[in-house]
Formats: sequence, structure tokens, C-alpha cells
Amino acid sequence: MQVPLLDLKAQYATIKDEVLTAVSEVLESQRCIGGPKVAELEGKIAAVSDCKFAVGTSSGTDAILNSLMSLDIGSGDEVITTPFTFFSTVGCIARTGAKPVFVDIDPQTFNINAELVASAVTEKTKAIMPVHLFGQMADMDPIMEVANKHNLAVIEDAAQSITSTYKGKKAGSIGTVGCFSFFPSKNLGGIGDGGCVVTNDEQLYNRLFVMRNHGSKPKYYHKYVGGNFRLDPLQAAALLVKLPHLNDWSEARRRNAAYYDKKFEGTVVQTPYISPDCVTIYNQYCVRVPRRDELLAHLKENNIGCEVYYPVPMHLQECFRNLGYKEGDMPQAEKAAKEVMAIPIYPELTDEMKDCVVDTILTFLG
Repeated sequence: MQVPLLDLKAQYATIKDEVLTAVSEVLESQRCIGGPKVAELEGKIAAVSDCKFAVGTSSGTDAILNSLMSLDIGSGDEVITTPFTFFSTVGCIARTGAKPVFVDIDPQTFNINAELVASAVTEKTKAIMPVHLFGQMADMDPIMEVANKHNLAVIEDAAQSITSTYKGKKAGSIGTVGCFSFFPSKNLGGIGDGGCVVTNDEQLYNRLFVMRNHGSKPKYYHKYVGGNFRLDPLQAAALLVKLPHLNDWSEARRRNAAYYDKKFEGTVVQTPYISPDCVTIYNQYCVRVPRRDELLAHLKENNIGCEVYYPVPMHLQECFRNLGYKEGDMPQAEKAAKEVMAIPIYPELTDEMKDCVVDTILTFLG
């Protein structure tokens, strides 16, 4: 049996007519930049995130970059973050001229170890950027305590965690800003690149709004050096169709995760640990396994989708060699990079497909 890591065609089949109608409305209107679809989506994303404001962006990466630029973070500043994340988190910090400062991860959740953040603060620290990895929020209370003590901004990289909660609070609503990605593989994925920034700070919202359009307000008058971070209305139209399904899709992922948890119980497969403080959306279902790379090859040979998130921690990436980190500096992140892998979790999986995944893994591991 073939079981892909993600099957977007299965999802699209259920909403195809709605998506085509929504996209056609944009094309007929020829409002190809901005317009009512973008504004409507922003309002709804703010609402589902329990935030007052939202600014659509051209990608999750640009959501982070816009946030950093709007907070005046740049050369000479330091931003504390995790080494176990997608490149955008750290790449955006570096692009502003600021210095990424890494803190190792919690070995259970794979999120930044909140207890280590305080020791990484220096007089140059300007912000903390926790990543809500794989759909589960980081331990935010200790992070906010450090941020408030030192007057630091907190940028929640919630690219994988829209509508996840921590102690009942939504992703993006706790820090200074929250950044979402609408990359097609996300729980709420577009038909191309897209992203969003949410905040409860009206003054910051106004700057984020201006910065995404070259820092221009009014047109051709530039108070800031911004960027072209605009969300495409075609993406907004498709996302407005998908948004009402988001909770059901995330709930289906949780059911699939519970199914896997039960099947793997008592085996060498370590299933995801979810903090009792959190409700996750399982953007990925990542397990720890022995002989990870051999198992990956075996699964691919048997047409089972799988992926490594992430094979090289950020502190060991060649482009960040100038930061001076070396192997052994972040032992938990380095260990996770050698042991963790994702298996299919998308909502449309059948029990037969999940059983095929489980049986193939357990047969190989003995």
C-alpha cells in the first residue's frame, strides 16, 4: 500500500468547487493586490487567534522578517531562539543584521528549553523567539517572565501551530507578535506561499501594516525602509474557504495521533510527548526511533511517506559558522536531529493506511 506523508489532493477534492468559486471571484474583480479578501482573512485570523490585529504577509518567513524589522531589531542586537527549527526562524534574524543566540531544546517537547533562556540574556538581547514546533506551543510562562524582567520583545514563531493552545491561550496571543505560515503543508495551507502576523499592540500593528508595503504611507512617501511582504488575494480567497474546516482537520490529526500512540505503546518507538498545558494541532507527528536512517530508507522502499525534521540543527549549519558554535554545544538538539522522524498524520488517513505505517515500522524494528 502507498501512504504519502501528505496528500493535499484528498483535501482539495472535498472543497474543490468552493475554492474555484472563491478564486474566480478574485479574478473577475481584478483586485489582484490587497482588497476585501485579504482584509476579511486578516480579521478572521485575528479572531481565531484571540488577537486584536492581523497583517497578512507573502509567507511565514516574511511574517517573521516583518516582525523583526517593525520591532527595530538589527545590527548589534541579539535574539534568543532554538537551534531545532526550520531555517526561516534563524535566517530572518541574520538577515536583519542581528545575532542569533541559541538555547538548547527540551528533549521531550523538542521546543526551546524555557529554563535555559534567562542565562542567555545579555545587554545586547532585544528579543526572544520561541518556536511552537510540530504544532505544540513552547512553555511560554517562564519565557514571558524573562522577557518582562528585561523588557524584551517576544516573537512567537507559530508557523506550525495556528490555533494551538498553552494554558488555554492561543498561539500568537501571548508574545509581542505571533507569526503564522500558510505554506500548503500546514494545517491551514494555501495554494502557494502565504503568512500572517498577529498582535494585540495597535501601534505595532500600524507599523507592520506599513512595513509590508515598502514602508509607504501614503503611497510614494516612505517613513520606513520596508519590504514587499503583501499577501496575495488569491491565497486569501483559498484560505477563507479552508479556515472553517481548520478545527475539524486538526481534530482529525489528534485522532490519528491517538491511534498511533496506542499502536506504538510498549514498543521501542517513542511517540510525541504533549505537555498537559498544551493542546497541539499535530502539524507533524514525530517519533524517536533507533536506526532512524535505516528505517527511513525501509519506509521509502515500501512507499510509506516519511521525513526528517530537522537533520542539521541551526547552530551547525555552514552559513552560521561565523557564530562560533560547534558540535556538542546543543546536545539535545543534536541528539534529536539523529533520532526524530515524521510519519503521515494528515486528516484523510484511513485506519488501514495507519496500520500499514505501524506494521511496516514495527516489523523493521523487530
